Amino acid sequence: MTGYGIDQLPGLPDRVTICEVGPRDGLQNESATVPTSVKAELVERLADAGHSVVETTSLVHPKWVPQLADAEEVLRRVDRRPGVRYPVLVPNMRGLERAVDLGVDDIAVFGSATESFARANLNRTVEESLEMFAPVVGRARESGMRVRGYLSMCWGDPWEGEVPIPQVVSVATRLIALGCTELSLGDTIGVATPGRVAALLEALTTAGVPLESIAVHFHDTYGQALSNTLTALRHGVTTVDASAGGLGGCPYAKSATGNLATEDLLWQLAGLGIDTGVDLAKLVETSTWLAELLGRPSPSRTVRALAGG
Repeated sequence: MTGYGIDQLPGLPDRVTICEVGPRDGLQNESATVPTSVKAELVERLADAGHSVVETTSLVHPKWVPQLADAEEVLRRVDRRPGVRYPVLVPNMRGLERAVDLGVDDIAVFGSATESFARANLNRTVEESLEMFAPVVGRARESGMRVRGYLSMCWGDPWEGEVPIPQVVSVATRLIALGCTELSLGDTIGVATPGRVAALLEALTTAGVPLESIAVHFHDTYGQALSNTLTALRHGVTTVDASAGGLGGCPYAKSATGNLATEDLLWQLAGLGIDTGVDLAKLVETSTWLAELLGRPSPSRTVRALAGG
């Protein structure tokens, strides 16, 4: 509850699932090494607050993401409780093999809608990245795993500018055809606006991508993340990515303010009467704890308002 009443709007879902990405997408951007014990405690606190999906880490080579070099130890320390999903990002077949050995049953792969970002982030073309993902997704599905496909640069690319909708739809439908059970649409540099969000969602549904498989992942570079989320909800999306305390950022966007803060999302959803199962007070406490450990205030407006500074 926000404490200031509920005003429901027509056409919105009764419940939204928040995919909490702070432990992976948020922490991987931190320059100072975060202790393994803090990472594991963060995951535990997020589950305690009521999150049903907590993206825990990434099984990438430490050379590429030094911050997550302790991924295996984090997974061993976390008490993976029933009813909570702990997805892990895997880059390739070797990452999947490590995930299987660690008892992971929920993975994600990370693709791009643009050639420029695919080369910068994956050192491959879009086609080559899809070819790399195919055996990973196939093996994971054969093993009974859920597979999320992240699709970055869905609305804008720092090198290519505005991304044409048919280009995004083409890659999105390929990821679904590979066997991804969920597709997270990423506004990686935070340039989307509500009209463009609606246009892409309409194009995806026209192309046969089921709405129940779509999630949205907005960055708040231009302050549009909440309005873009509301637009997505009005179009039937019920899964939203967010990061506790607004943790994380985008190195490709000048002045980017990072991921949509989970607390800011919760304040909006609670005011609309939409259930998430997440306790806002507990989450604010967790984000305040983490901000103190990181040595800087949380960028979340809701955290600052409710924590008194």
